[in-house]
Amino acid sequence: MSNIETTKERPPVIVIMGHVDHGKSALLDYIRKSNVVAGEAGGITQHINAYEIEHEFEGKPKKITFIDTPGHAAFSAMRARGASVADIAVLVVSAEDGVKTQTLEALNSIKSAGIPYIVAINKIDLPSADVQRTKNTLVEHEVYIEGMGGDVPWVAISAKTGEGIPELLDTMLLLAEMEELKGDVTKRATGVVIESNRSAMRGTAATLIIKDGTLSSGQFVVIGDAMAPVRIMEDFKGERIENATFSSPVSLIGFDNSPEVGTTFTVFDNKKDATLARSAYKTSAGSNMQALNDDGKYIMSIILKADVTGSIEAIEHELKKLESELVAIRILESGIGSVSEGDIKIAIAKPNSVVLGFNSNIDATATEVARQHGVIIKEFNIIYELVQWLEAHITEHRPKVEVERVVGEAKVLAHFSTNKQAGETILTIGGRVLSGQMRNSNKIKIYSHDKQEKGEGRILTLQSGKAPAESINTDQEFGTQIKTEVDIQKGDILKCIELIME
Repeated sequence: MSNIETTKERPPVIVIMGHVDHGKSALLDYIRKSNVVAGEAGGITQHINAYEIEHEFEGKPKKITFIDTPGHAAFSAMRARGASVADIAVLVVSAEDGVKTQTLEALNSIKSAGIPYIVAINKIDLPSADVQRTKNTLVEHEVYIEGMGGDVPWVAISAKTGEGIPELLDTMLLLAEMEELKGDVTKRATGVVIESNRSAMRGTAATLIIKDGTLSSGQFVVIGDAMAPVRIMEDFKGERIENATFSSPVSLIGFDNSPEVGTTFTVFDNKKDATLARSAYKTSAGSNMQALNDDGKYIMSIILKADVTGSIEAIEHELKKLESELVAIRILESGIGSVSEGDIKIAIAKPNSVVLGFNSNIDATATEVARQHGVIIKEFNIIYELVQWLEAHITEHRPKVEVERVVGEAKVLAHFSTNKQAGETILTIGGRVLSGQMRNSNKIKIYSHDKQEKGEGRILTLQSGKAPAESINTDQEFGTQIKTEVDIQKGDILKCIELIME
């Protein structure tokens, strides 16, 4: 168990998102150049897509990890796999342009990830900048920032001059403090893959963000069916290191397969345990591709792209109607615009998912990647047809399960006798069918007159008058023998149950 000596404050992992022209890259670039030690900043983003900085906060140097190029598909893939990589998001909005379509897409991604966020109103150095107008557009899109009816922190900045950026970094650390991010240095490292690549010179490498524990030389890392010894490990500057802990980004070289971006990694102290874990993964991956949750529900995962926000809302409303005791709908990603390669990669990361487009185009690259990986893409321009297709798809692909269905309900009018036959209790009763049918040989559930469940039994015989019957219909009286340990009384309710495959 963790204790006060080994559990320490963990630096936050920050992802910066927003519209393509609102200054995400410029902001990251300014932070990197200003806060990474002089002489180390150059070439960092060419090495791996993450880096650490130090910023003085309340008189102490504090580390912050940034994920670079956060708009790429990795962020969505991580969320689709249930892996948490970023602790805090920064939503960049231009003080000149205000909220744009991609701003809303980024906001939707942040909310789907369930992480706190800060609004950075950028480009305040421009003559046409209007911070108040930008704040108003945020409120119009239900982003309620501090001072405008909400509690979302915001900072006005210029990624060009650096104005407001120290305050932005302060806000990140303050929010991280409120989140009480912790890690245990004595544990084996766990975290997320944010990048994977292969080169002729270096072999197969993966960039890992450590979210807890410590990664040390001599250990072994397993990511799905990929494994690597911790021999060649580099920090974000490309320098060899022996140990790394939270929330460090590291590059690990020497994988025997290419790890999938967005997956979590597991660390083992010896090769034997690592090999066994990988073998177990391969076995489970091959035999357990059905998308069932802990409750046994079939999970239908969807990536949805549409022409306008209103279409998305209407479709999501209709899709909720497809949910039942057996089926759950999970929208992994939704947004406005064309179906892109990134959308396909989210689907690849989550077995049993489909990509649905409504009045939207499909990029040629997306079509090709989907074909290569067997991802289903469907286009629609009528919501009813989209829902109808998905309902049929779910019916066809979900595993069939045995469920109980009530086919009839009857009221007990008389209890005639109780007998023991071969050690079993047999009750002879008379009743009237209130609805549906009572069926011979079916299971029944027994309820008291005040609707409290008393137990179960099985119908052994049915009679209508003095003639044997296979079923008794609504409003008809009947006699029956029931095998049960329950004391059935006059006024009790019998529900006839049929087991069916759904």
